[in-house]
Amino acid sequence: MSPPLVTLNNLEVHFPVGKRLLGPAPVVRAVDGVSIRIMPGQFYGLVGESGSGKTTLGRAILRAVPIAAGSGTWEDSEVHYDLHRMTPAETKDFRRRAQLIFQDPYAALSPRMTVRDIIAEPLEVMGLTGSRQETDERVREIAAKCRLNLEHLRRFPHAFSGGQRQRISIARALVCSPRFLIADESVAALDVSIQADILNLLKSLQNDLGLTFLFISHDLSVVAHTCDVVSVMYLGTLVETAPTRRLFTAPRHPYTQALLSAIPSLDPDDRGRAQRLSGEIPSPINPPSGCRFHPRCPHAAPVCTEKIPLPEPADDEHHTVACHRFRELERRGALLERTRVRKLDAKA
Repeated sequence: MSPPLVTLNNLEVHFPVGKRLLGPAPVVRAVDGVSIRIMPGQFYGLVGESGSGKTTLGRAILRAVPIAAGSGTWEDSEVHYDLHRMTPAETKDFRRRAQLIFQDPYAALSPRMTVRDIIAEPLEVMGLTGSRQETDERVREIAAKCRLNLEHLRRFPHAFSGGQRQRISIARALVCSPRFLIADESVAALDVSIQADILNLLKSLQNDLGLTFLFISHDLSVVAHTCDVVSVMYLGTLVETAPTRRLFTAPRHPYTQALLSAIPSLDPDDRGRAQRLSGEIPSPINPPSGCRFHPRCPHAAPVCTEKIPLPEPADDEHHTVACHRFRELERRGALLERTRVRKLDAKA
């Protein structure tokens, strides 16, 4: 079995928010002790509320923000990099191997550049082609893969719709032949029909080019359609990680259950089942003690306020949950479900 392409162990990202005369300055603990493994060829999903640290985690993997503590490694068939410590030459090479697809297709493209120049820019900056003819051939090749016509290359971004602009952004990310792409809310600004088109394009590119994705989103229905594995993030920490089907059919963490219950449904029997979480997400400057979720959790116990829960296997090593009481809640929920089923059978 091949090793993980990206491995993070207790990764932390902090941002100072001011100065203090006495004692250490306060910091925003945007990412606090995150450990994940992204396998080659995987479509890895990362979900959570706004402000939970999803984007910061993605940028830390790309070395766009400094890593405060912990470790991260990149390992493919050619190189092995320590994400925390890279030389300038290693960083330049890593930029070619890992790219980012931005959220807003309208703000991500320069209005003063043609589509050809936008897609060709990474090749020219990194010096990956020797002549303009080689650059043009590579631009035309990747544009065709992203379903862009040759006539589009002469136009400017304002002439395109949102979906077309996102395809241009994808082509720019792919032109330097990366192995790993981070899609940060890359379909959030698009209409539903266009979202499906872009998602199908990403899956097609994954199969054709052997790509690995970290897909950051707050739209759980999109994640369910696209991802192989999903991690749920809350206030800088991971609360649950599982294969997509298992996470959506048998969520174990109360926060995951609350997120999934909020997915809109056309089934009349599902109406009114959304679990409402009281309060707001706490400040990452002064996070709660113990479990980060306990101030909003309806099942919180004294141990939740005192001790930080560590991820532990739920079914196997592929499904981990960071909750002190999930096994107890699971037993209680299973009993309630069996009782409900017996009542339905009796009525029938």
